[in-house]
Formats: sequence, structure tokens, C-alpha cells
Amino acid sequence: MYHFRLCLLLFLGSIVSLQAQQPKTYNSSEIYEAVQKLNVLGSVLYIAAHPDDENTRLISYMSNEVKARTGYLSLTRGDGGQNLIGPEIRELLGVIRTQELLAARRVDGGEQRFSRANDFGYSKHPDETFEIWNKDEVLSDVVWAIRKFKPDVIINRFDHRRAGRTHGHHTASAMLSLEAFDLANDPTKYASQLEITETWQPKRLFYNTSWWRYGSQEEFDKVDKSNMLNFDIGVYYPNKGLSNNEVASLASSQHLCQGFGRLSQRGSQQEYIEFLKGEPIHNKEGVFEGIDTSWNRIDDGKAIENILKDVENNFNFKNPASHLPQLLEAYKLIQSIKDQHWKTVKTKEIKIIIEACTGLYLEVSANSPNTTPNSEVSLKMEVLNRSSAKVDLVSYGLSTLSHGISKNMTLTSNQKLNFEESIVIPNDSDYTTPYWLNKQSTLGMYQVNDQNLIGLPETPRTVFVDFNLLIEGTPINYKKPVIFRYSKPDKGELYRPFEIIPIVSASLSDDVYIFDNNEQKEIEVIVKAGKDGIEGYVQMAYPNDWQVFPQKQKIAITNKGDIQKVVFSVVPPKNQSEGLITPMVNVNGDFYTDELIEIDYSHIPFQTVLMPSESKIVRINIEKRGNNIGYIEGAGDVVPESLRQIGYNVTIIKPDEIAPEKLATFDAVVVGIRAYNIVDELKFKQKHLLDFVKNGGNLVIQYNTNRRLKVDNIAPYHLKLSRDRVTDENAEMRILEPNHSILNFPNKITSADFEGWVQERGLYFPNEWAEEFTPLLASNDKGETSKSGALLVAKYGKGNYIYTGLSFFREFPAGVSGAFRIFANLLSAENTD
Repeated sequence: MYHFRLCLLLFLGSIVSLQAQQPKTYNSSEIYEAVQKLNVLGSVLYIAAHPDDENTRLISYMSNEVKARTGYLSLTRGDGGQNLIGPEIRELLGVIRTQELLAARRVDGGEQRFSRANDFGYSKHPDETFEIWNKDEVLSDVVWAIRKFKPDVIINRFDHRRAGRTHGHHTASAMLSLEAFDLANDPTKYASQLEITETWQPKRLFYNTSWWRYGSQEEFDKVDKSNMLNFDIGVYYPNKGLSNNEVASLASSQHLCQGFGRLSQRGSQQEYIEFLKGEPIHNKEGVFEGIDTSWNRIDDGKAIENILKDVENNFNFKNPASHLPQLLEAYKLIQSIKDQHWKTVKTKEIKIIIEACTGLYLEVSANSPNTTPNSEVSLKMEVLNRSSAKVDLVSYGLSTLSHGISKNMTLTSNQKLNFEESIVIPNDSDYTTPYWLNKQSTLGMYQVNDQNLIGLPETPRTVFVDFNLLIEGTPINYKKPVIFRYSKPDKGELYRPFEIIPIVSASLSDDVYIFDNNEQKEIEVIVKAGKDGIEGYVQMAYPNDWQVFPQKQKIAITNKGDIQKVVFSVVPPKNQSEGLITPMVNVNGDFYTDELIEIDYSHIPFQTVLMPSESKIVRINIEKRGNNIGYIEGAGDVVPESLRQIGYNVTIIKPDEIAPEKLATFDAVVVGIRAYNIVDELKFKQKHLLDFVKNGGNLVIQYNTNRRLKVDNIAPYHLKLSRDRVTDENAEMRILEPNHSILNFPNKITSADFEGWVQERGLYFPNEWAEEFTPLLASNDKGETSKSGALLVAKYGKGNYIYTGLSFFREFPAGVSGAFRIFANLLSAENTD
């Protein structure tokens, strides 16, 4: 049901691979940069609230110019945002945005961490944010991130002093960072974490300020900057052939589902950070002033520095392998240092450098992209030494075996070795799915009990091979996850992660089934085999006042990956009712109730997500007028499918098809969310849409943002969009014109129709409009003035122009009855003869 593809070709030079899953390889310049970074023992943690909040310019600068270990802590995974590239929202959108953050970090050189906070949508004040998040748990996660990452410097993206003047999540992230700065070094706080890690005190805390904080560049120029540091983040990197701000633009362009694809920037550009807390800066020598970031900061580090500085100062770009004796000596010295944190960090870094210098190629590919527990998998291993160094393969160990497999083979230069092994996936293996989705979440928090998992961007891979090598006599181990490598004639070589999936999964063809009368509906269940030879039956779980026939249906699927469809007849009750319906697949006495969701976009690795297979069934009392609806698609909503659910004949109108003769065939035309922000053709087609209204049509425009509109005049009369929104989904909705036909025909709209809404009432309401418009509804969040731009109607010629910021795109997938009734009225608006 969620198998989506997007053909995106991203040219990112030598920084990022066109195939997101392809293993990283290093050229000589990248090896040299890695050596430079190996010689810096300083770290910076950047903290904000969401994916795409991070300042990639500063992250890239700290990572690539300062050479510090740089991380980004995003408190949420961005689940509450909108999706410009597909229909995934909520949890699935969070999976996409997680991977886009990882893609951005692969470009700018940073690392990625998260908290368990759930992005519940826009929040107007941190007090509201903390009411919905579990503040103590999120604070503990920030403390955990600091204790694990051990940053010398923390930089907040947002200002903790601006509560109520920006997104509540933004201010909350800064407030939590400020508090965690001291708590991380207090052994009495979150003491259970100290069984795994230790306390840590960062040296300084900054706020990443800019002119936008003060309203304009002119105002910012007047600000006293004695407490600030600034950097030219437009510095040019000859080894990359790119400037820092170009790298940053490429990184931020990974946030495609948020519409962050952008032109690169070049040239000198100043970035500012304001000192907030910690050891003062006296000489403005940079964030690490007075902090030793050389190998001298740890005991016995001088000997390591002497070796590695010589490698850096005399690097052989033509033959990096010539440095192997020095690198191996440094590697051995690192293994003996007492500082476990830097030992772990620098061991990982130098192993990558040694691997790159020897041109080692170590790959383990399965014969299938996925398998099931207790199944046998064939692995093909390729081992290759592309240098003149003496490298021996001593043995390799499989994660499924308790003992290694001895080889004792010399890897002759550029002569590859191939091995094949069969393994059996343990019966108790966990399925491959995002770990934070394994338990039912609350509105504000994901439930993760394993402390070691908290904050990780992905679920650790459990099927891997350990290659035990001797490189010039030095034992080194490399762990490689099993992947699936394959090719397609039209795409070439491709990679996918190797996944463990259930033996069978089931999905329903729709997320919501709307019954607008007493007639039964046929509901299709799609059963997919995760292995060969699946036999069993399917039955349904459903509310007591509904009926489903037959009780059971047999399934028999011969081949792995094949599907079988079975159809159940669902009979609704006579009265309004709603509940959940779940397919339950019984195989050998075990029930399987999960849906296997595949997310496939070319700019991120293939994702497999297991979620409970359930759909909402809703019996509503609804009347409709008109049948043929034209829909102009915007940014990935499911409104067309939802309208079909209540019996409308919906036709997707492509932008080049918007013409008078085409529009005249419809009873109403609906424009999808943010269409005026992303569909360039609308600037040329707007006249046809307005003429459609003038000639007697109903035109329903759903919300658009107030920036980057493709048309000068979105409406036939003056209409100004704003950032006004009502984020409380339970906020009172006041009916301003109770006698207006749209609120009475063909359905009588009352306050009951606004019950059960999710995430918000609406967003980007107009705040100015001509007198021809009639506002029908008003609402507001607590402590705010009334907002009456949620639903505006204007007669234009013989027809009706309707603009609505109500969040139908969220309410329809949630099966909110009132939202369907209201929308049916919009489509049924009476025309003037």
C-alpha cells in the first residue's frame, strides 16, 4: 500500500553517491581530510528541534574547516510536518526525514542523534510543548546525548529567551539544552545512565544568532557583538572543489520531502554565535579557545600526535598506502590509551583510514534482499586488497555462529577472493524496522526502553560478518553488515539493506473505509509471503456492531514475495459508528497482524517498516450533491482517495490539462494542498480556474503557505495568506454564519462535526480579505485572538470560490466524520443560475 518511487537525480559531485545505499569509498583527498580530522580531539554538538532546523553551513564549517567531531541532535524526527514528495505522513514521514538527515550528514560530515520526542505538529509556546512531550524524559535524552557524545561545545539553533515568538518546539529545544548543560555533569541526575556512560561537562554553550533574530540586517548591524563569535562560512575547500556554503546547500537539499532543494551558494558569508554559558571567551580565538584539541589532551597522546602529524604534513596523495606503517603504529598506540571515549572515536576513524589506504574491498551480499527467521540465506563475500601492503585474511566470523571460520590466506595485491557461506537466521531474530515504532507511541513521545537504543538514528543491523585481518602483521577487525547488491538494465548496480521480515504480512487497500449508507462494502486484504510455501487462513478483527463475511478465508502462496488477495464483505450498522478493522493471518497456529511497508526513494536507502495492519471503518450520515470532481494535485495528500470513499467520481487533472473545456465537465474542482507553492503551471492556468467559477463552478482551494506562491492573485478578490493557525485540535470552533447554505446544505454542520480532529484545526489562514468573502468559522488557541480565516466563501460570477485552511489532509486519513461532511458541503455549494 505504501510502495512509492520517486525518480530524483541528485548530482552532488564527489561528496554523495547517486545510489544512497552504495558503500562509501575514499579518494586520496578524502583520506587526507580524514587524517586531518584524526588529529583533532574536539567536538561540537548542534541542538535543535526538527529535521531541516539545523544550520548545515555551521555544521559543515565545524566538521570540514575546524575538523572537529560535529553532531546534530534533532529532538524530533519531523513526524508532524508535511510531505512534498509523496503521501507518507506521521510515522512514515518521520522515517523518511530521519534518512534525509542521515543523507545530509553524509554530505556535511556531521553525525546524527535524536531524542524520543514525537513531533506532534506546530506548537505556539514551549509550555504547550512540555505539556505534550514528557519534559523529564526529553531532558534525560538531551543529557544522555551530551554524556555519550561528550561535546566540548554546544550550539543551540534557537533562542531560549523567545518563548511564544516562534515554534514552541524550537524554544523548547534551546531551553532543554540550557538545562542539560549542567545536569550532564551531575551524578545524581538520571543516575541509571551512568551504568553505561559517565558524566560530562561541556565547556561552552552558544546560540546561533543571525539578522533574522533582530528582524533585519540593519537592526542586526546595531547590536553589540562583543559577546559573539563570527566565522566566514564561505571558505573554499580546494580538495573538494567546493566552498563550505556549497557543501551546506547540498546537505540541506537532502531534505526533499520538506521542499528544501535549493541552489548552491558561494562567496564570503558571516555566521554568528552568541556566548551563553560556560568558560568565557576573552580573545575571540574560536569556540575552542583555551581547550586543547590536540592529542595532548589525553595521557600518552604525544607519541600518537608525533606520528599522525608527520603523516598529515607529508601526505602522499599518489600513494596513501605508503603511510600504512605509521598509521598501524598509531593504531596500536590508540588501543592502549586509557580515555575510553577518545579510544573508541579515534579507533573508528583510523580504521577507516587504514582500510582506505589499502584499497580494501570487503563486501557481504545476500542472495535476496530479505529473509525470515529460521530461514537459510546464501552469502557471497568479496575480499580484495588493492595495495602492495601485506594483508592476510586470518578468519571471518558470522553473526549467526558462535565460532569463526579460519582462512589464513594472503590477499595478493589486486587479486580478489570470493567465498560463499550459508547461514540460518535465528528463530528469535528481531524484524528489521525502526526501533522507535516497535511500541505504541503517545501524542508526544515514542516509547523506547532500551537505553542503548535511545538517540540512535537507525536500528542497528544484526546480520553481519567480522573480517579478522593482519595488515603488515597488525591484527585489525572490520565488521560489515550484510547487504543486497544487484543490477537493473536501466539503472546499473544497485544496493539495498538486508532485512529480516515476518513469514507473512497483510495490508488493507485503504487506511479508512467510509460507509455513507447501510450498504455493505467489499474490503480487500492483500497477503504477502515472506518465504516460500505459505498456507493458512485470514480472519478479521472488527467492532461488535459491525458484521464481516465470511469468517475465514484460506490462503496458499507458493513463492516468496508473491501476494494473494482475499475479499471480505463488511456490513456497517444502521447508526453512526466507527472502529478499527484488522486482518489476522494464521499460519501454523501463529497470528500475524503487521503490514510490511516499503519506502523507496532514490535519495535515501530503501526502508522497510512494520506497523500494525489496521484501518478505520466509519459509518457516517452524509448527504452529497454532484458527482464528478476534478482534483489538481498539490503536495502529497490523499484527499482524492478519501473523496472516492464517500462515492465521488474523482479525476486527477494534470496541470497541462487545465482548460475551459476540461473544467466544464466537473461539478466542482479541488486544488490540493500547497499546489500554488509547487505547481509552476498554475501561474498560467489561474485564469481558467477563475473563469470556471465565474461560469458557475465550485472551486475549493486548500491551504497554501504564504511564501513562494506561484501566482500573484490566488483569488478573484483581495486575499492575503498569513501564518495564522490553530494548533489545538480540540479548540472551540465557532460558527459565524449559522444560516449560510454551506453550513446547512446538504448536511447540517454543528459543533459535533469538529469532534475527534487530529493534530490541528488548520493552518496558514488568510488574515486579510475583500468584503466579497464571507468567513464562516472562527477559532483560536488558548490566550490568542480569534482567527476567522479558516473557511472563506465568495460568490464570483455564477459560482463559488472557497478557500479553506482547515486540515482536511490530516482529518481524512484519520477518518474524522465531520471533516467528510463539511467537505461534502463545500463541493455541493449552490450556484447562481
